[in-house]
Amino acid sequence: MNADFGAPKELAGGLQQRRALYQPRLPPCLQGATVRAEYGDATTTIDSTCAKVIAEAFPRTFGQPLVSFLADAEKAAEERPPIRVGVVFSGRQSPGGHNVVWGLHDALKAYNPQSVLYGFIGGTQGLFANKTLEITDDVLASYKNQGGFDLLGRSIDQIRTNKQLNAAITTCHSLNLDGLVIIGGVTSNSDAAQLAETLVQNNCKTKVVGVPVSLNGDLKNQFVETTVGFDTVCKVNSQLVSNVCLDAISAGKYYYFVRLMGRKASHVAFECALQSHPNMLILGEEVALSKLTLMEIISKICDGVQARAELGKYHGVLVIPEGLIESIPEMYALIQEINILHNNNVPVAEMPSQLSPWAAALFQFLPPFIRRELLLHQESDNSAQLSQIDTEQLLAHLVEAEMIKRTKEGRYKGRKFSSVCHFFGYQARGSLPSNFDCDYAYTLGRISLHMIAAGLTGYMATVANLKDPVDKWRCAAAPLTAMMSVKRHLRGPGAIPIGKPAIHPSPIDLKGKAYELLREKASSFLLDDFYRTPGGIQFEGPGSDAKPITLTIENQDYMGDIEILKDYLSKVRTILKPGCSREILKAAISSLASVTDVLTVMSHPLNAELPLYHFN
Repeated sequence: MNADFGAPKELAGGLQQRRALYQPRLPPCLQGATVRAEYGDATTTIDSTCAKVIAEAFPRTFGQPLVSFLADAEKAAEERPPIRVGVVFSGRQSPGGHNVVWGLHDALKAYNPQSVLYGFIGGTQGLFANKTLEITDDVLASYKNQGGFDLLGRSIDQIRTNKQLNAAITTCHSLNLDGLVIIGGVTSNSDAAQLAETLVQNNCKTKVVGVPVSLNGDLKNQFVETTVGFDTVCKVNSQLVSNVCLDAISAGKYYYFVRLMGRKASHVAFECALQSHPNMLILGEEVALSKLTLMEIISKICDGVQARAELGKYHGVLVIPEGLIESIPEMYALIQEINILHNNNVPVAEMPSQLSPWAAALFQFLPPFIRRELLLHQESDNSAQLSQIDTEQLLAHLVEAEMIKRTKEGRYKGRKFSSVCHFFGYQARGSLPSNFDCDYAYTLGRISLHMIAAGLTGYMATVANLKDPVDKWRCAAAPLTAMMSVKRHLRGPGAIPIGKPAIHPSPIDLKGKAYELLREKASSFLLDDFYRTPGGIQFEGPGSDAKPITLTIENQDYMGDIEILKDYLSKVRTILKPGCSREILKAAISSLASVTDVLTVMSHPLNAELPLYHFN
């Protein structure tokens, strides 16, 4: 453990000091002295075929209601008992994480100045070992609006085994915690749901709250519009991609292959492409849907290179997500075989000889550096180390070979193909968070306290209407089980859920407005060098409140739509009071019967489809 966690740090003047002075903006519902929790209807899951399995796995926390938080102007502030809360960084570092802690601390002290906030040093390992730091104003002073997770640090990002769950329970009892806030992404919040269920089962009073913080942007669902850190990471990477684009067009002789972080889903690469306009973008979701092989992808890239050469252009920029390699069917199957060998504790040196014949043939076809990287030990969630697999270099290597082949065959008569490869990943994780991420994270931190005060457990703090100004945001809490599904391996009417319920990474919506916009511009991006230069993150003046393009053009106000539905149902009840005419009653019965039939079919599809993405 780092002995310096929580120690005051010197802010190196200029921008870093000015950012520490920025006061995050709050939605109106959180600005008053008192906040009221309003309970809605009980929840189910987005995939109704999984509801029974999830209910059985989470009998004590499944089906909890949605909760909205509203300003309670009529209720005077009253003295409330102090509460004790713990907070842990469980996910990978993401810009804005510190502001969640800041918002939680401020709300806790406003609730009762005697309340105590403990930070667990070293992530979940610190939670298991009960290594804490009391979070105070002095401790927070040099971490406000700052990047990284260095206030507390992080470790294995896992609360899963019985030993880990029991250690967490022991710590909650030892510290007499009223609440535990877990900050992280899909895996961390799946674990938070399990911990909440286990604590209730063990009659432990500690309430578990999850906060969606992940640079990958893949924790998206009907309740979560985006994650803390996604905006910042995309802005930083978009500047880097645009710099590469300008370098490419200036030199006129290199193709840049750029891989961006994002894990299994392609949200970061997608957003950065919309912001910087590279010539080509390969999305993992497209590859998975079309079942493109590795060589089909290479052929498509070479076709693009050749089309540009016919216009006298011998430069370009290709952007890919780090999860692309798992989207390619044969590569995914190979990785799965390697994962099985890891799980069976087969020594790395012996793995190639224990692959199936077809997997061994593919493995030998790949360049030596890719072979080494595919055999690296798994992540804490038992997935491949995607950040360590140089997929961009693999593509560049194979494209160069194919262009040489086309030249020999007389199909390509342009200049020699030359490439430069980059992986932009860790450079953005510690960036100063954007204004949006500062505001969003601080708001989520404050919501977390109100969730604990309301006695909610197994919930995630959420904010709706994020595309609008802060004063239009709606604050809520959604049950973690409502975000869960169970992976399915079979197609057709006989398909049944298999595996453990979890919150899965959300793939890009290939039917959404943002993807439609990308497809409209794809031809221009490829041939016209329609590069866009967003520049660095703006903290003041024009552009300082810019939000992700994918967030602003998608209609994601699920909670608003719920309110619209409630209004319609209320109107129906008003019209159909006893005493209404028989004609109105018959018309209502006929209409509602039709609506019910349609909704029944939509919620119980005959053909259960596989998700666009492979989930480990």
